[in-house]
Amino acid sequence: MTPAHPGDLDADVVVVGAGPVGLAAAVRARQAGLRVLVVERRSGTLDKACGEGLLPGALRAVRELGADPPGHPLAGISYRGGGRHADHRFAAGPGRGVRRTALHAALAVRAADAGAPVLHARTTALRQDAAGVEVDVLPGDPGDGARATTLRAAWVLGCDGLHSTVRRLAGLEPGRPAGRSRGGAAGRRYGLRRHFEVAPWSDLVEVHWSPRAEAYVTPVGPDRVGVALLGPGPVLREGAGFDALLRGELPELAERLAAASDAGPLLGAGPLRRRSRRRTAGRVRLVGDASGYVDALTGEGIRVGLAQAEAAVAHLDDAAAYERAWRAATRDYRALTTGLLTWASSPARGAIVPAAAGAPWLYGAVVERLAR
Repeated sequence: MTPAHPGDLDADVVVVGAGPVGLAAAVRARQAGLRVLVVERRSGTLDKACGEGLLPGALRAVRELGADPPGHPLAGISYRGGGRHADHRFAAGPGRGVRRTALHAALAVRAADAGAPVLHARTTALRQDAAGVEVDVLPGDPGDGARATTLRAAWVLGCDGLHSTVRRLAGLEPGRPAGRSRGGAAGRRYGLRRHFEVAPWSDLVEVHWSPRAEAYVTPVGPDRVGVALLGPGPVLREGAGFDALLRGELPELAERLAAASDAGPLLGAGPLRRRSRRRTAGRVRLVGDASGYVDALTGEGIRVGLAQAEAAVAHLDDAAAYERAWRAATRDYRALTTGLLTWASSPARGAIVPAAAGAPWLYGAVVERLAR
């Protein structure tokens, strides 16, 4: 990619969103010799309701960017439920449980070192022509009296998450919100995450399957574990849903956490399933969750998002090539997650853990595929 560098551009690339994927895209763009400006509406270190497990492939990709966040080694994945379990240890070395705040901080330092400044502002409008994109932003916090500013860039990367403003402004929202065909609001899945102050009892990511939800338990430090619950909205409604599920449907996990104290706020996210009409619109590219998201069931979000960031920068001037690269980067994730989600939403949900325990070779092959 040849840098544009005409005098009327504020940057070659404006990256909207300073989460891990946005910061990775900014680093990749700087490595390609492009001038970059990151626009992020939030200030400080960013957190998110997520599982916080970097599988081996994701950890390798983060390190390739020049970041190495602290955390707890992860040796594999354990499916648990109904008194049974299926364990598989990664063949190619460990992953790492990393607090989302620690991951963001490490990548923010790397992006700053690479020369990608961050502007604290909200994106309010996009306009395109043949030579570039105008981005209207409102700097500062709402209500502080700041005036809107217009930035001009050769390209815009929308890395602003599930509820992407760039996706909407670029006309890439689907015609109907995803998930409505699965029983309306009751069929839409959400996530909650809470940390507990307790020494990890395993070096595996434990996935506890209850009749209505899944709990992902990830050690993220010597005295802390994160618990992320995924399930339908009515099941997880507000904080009571978290505690009620632990007590009523996840007895093994509830016993482990009985004496543990909360170590941070309860965070939520969702609905988890998102679609986009395309990943490109003129000089705009959607990257990461903004480009489409199936569910967090397989824990591949970071790895897939980092691969998309690399592909978006490599194919800025070829929309069709980026679409192909996006499909290739997400193919396993979309197929495996969609299949598992269909199974988990069916009357055969209760057979997931027994099937994994009864066919360890198949379970191990799937885990290895995800861990790449």
